[in-house]
Amino acid sequence: MINVSDLLPAAHAYYTFEGSLTTPPCSEGVRWFVLKKPATLSPQEITAFARIYPMNARPVQPVNGREVLMTK
Repeated sequence: MINVSDLLPAAHAYYTFEGSLTTPPCSEGVRWFVLKKPATLSPQEITAFARIYPMNARPVQPVNGREVLMTK
């Protein structure tokens, strides 16, 4: 069993905003939650992730008037 909270940093502060999927069809209506403090991954973990999700890439999109909220 995996305890998901073990994968997160101790600080759970985050940004949240409405956006879209990062892979085709890039559908909108997705609420993103992005940790303020980045998680650290090893090169091996990144390689394993890339094998499972080979299309995990999309250029950063403009904010286009979307509201970005953050926790403290």
